[in-house]
Amino acid sequence: MSESERRSAAGAAPGPAGRGDGDPSGGRPGPGGARTTDRRLLRGERARRTIARHAVDVASREGLNGLSIGRLATDLGLSKSGVATLFGTKERLQLAAVASAREAFLDAVVRPASAAPAGAARLRALTECWITYAEAPLFAGGCFWVANLADFDSRPGPVRDALSGQHRDWLALLAGELRHAAGSGEIAPLDADLAAFQLDAVLTAANIALRLGEADVVDTVRRVTDGLLAPRR
Repeated sequence: MSESERRSAAGAAPGPAGRGDGDPSGGRPGPGGARTTDRRLLRGERARRTIARHAVDVASREGLNGLSIGRLATDLGLSKSGVATLFGTKERLQLAAVASAREAFLDAVVRPASAAPAGAARLRALTECWITYAEAPLFAGGCFWVANLADFDSRPGPVRDALSGQHRDWLALLAGELRHAAGSGEIAPLDADLAAFQLDAVLTAANIALRLGEADVVDTVRRVTDGLLAPRR
């Protein structure tokens, strides 16, 4: 957590009940009270986003089960009660982390790749953006999804639903681009769903290899992608 993020969270987190976050009226209704409430809500939402984003970094290293309201409060120099006010329960905190990770992943991988033409070019762009996402890495512990899917695959509930929903969407995106490439004659006919499953498995293995310092695994990812996108003969 950077110093700027810590200041952002601390400046936006709600204070103790009844204090009014710096409002001399103590939060009591009065002239301009609606504007004060709006500002307080905006600060609370900024704090929520900052805390959720830090939760993603923690969960990418230690898993979503490693999250706690007290842990994040300590990390960010906030009061435990302030963080609890924003999230309420550990499960809600976990769900907020999943949502934050999803949005960051879309911004880093999916949205940039969407500029490429549909089909083979977009699948290559998705792969290259994913490599950058995992190499940098965007999250402190590498791929958030790889770090957490295995922990929740046998734990029914809202967190597993959120994680599995993201995974299904990712597989569907890969399969859709492969299907388009095959249907348009860019590549040889293939089972798009099977190929997407295989590529996802390779990316999962690549994330682990990158965490172990095996940087040359990105060449393997590119070779696998090239094989899947072999042109029609």
